[in-house]
Amino acid sequence: MSAKFIGVGVGPGDPELITLKAARLIKQADVISYIANEQGESQAKDIVSIILAEAAGSDGDKLQNEIPLLMPMYDDRTIANKVYDDATVKIQAAIDNNQTVVFICEGDPLFFGSFAYLLGRLQHLNILCEVVPGISSVHAAASKLQLPLAMLKESFAVMSGRHNLDELVGALNMHDSLVIMKAGRSRQKIIKALKIARRLADAKYLEYIGRDNEKIEIDVTQLGEEGPYFSLFVVTKNR
Repeated sequence: MSAKFIGVGVGPGDPELITLKAARLIKQADVISYIANEQGESQAKDIVSIILAEAAGSDGDKLQNEIPLLMPMYDDRTIANKVYDDATVKIQAAIDNNQTVVFICEGDPLFFGSFAYLLGRLQHLNILCEVVPGISSVHAAASKLQLPLAMLKESFAVMSGRHNLDELVGALNMHDSLVIMKAGRSRQKIIKALKIARRLADAKYLEYIGRDNEKIEIDVTQLGEEGPYFSLFVVTKNR
């Protein structure tokens, strides 16, 4: 059997940032899988919509099968694990039927990616797996800001906004450059940490990088209480 499970990174949002290899594998896939909200909307699928249309052809006679993972946005991991377990069964069935399944991920599959939860499950079943890296939102943000993330002996770290205040302050004091992901619900906590560490002036905020609704805020003190899931802070040393 040549069928396999492939995690493909499709970048932060700009369709032109999809790699040639990712585009080829998406077009060749028998089955496309992706994370979607409860209404069936998927950021990853939106990014590759042009590629999926090309794969289907002008008459749509080559339309690929899909395995969407409808993921409610709850903190309860029990619900998420049930979604991953159910998807694993469907993906395994497709591969047993000699169908290659491509799971499309925003950014990079193994960088805060949901793909990792499926990868572990399917590797445990001895299913052939492959990973194609993608451009992460961290690197897209640095490009938008035209700011180097690290140079010479500077240290660089990545954290989640889910860390507590003391952990964020500690990281800000320890590292020259820090990117704080998943910042939406944690905006004010992050701003408080920046203030305590005296690094407000070093921080920039971005959301929906590379998409039509992209937003960049240079003065982070102007931000409201909460923002979207796809947002981050970039904190770099004032060189």
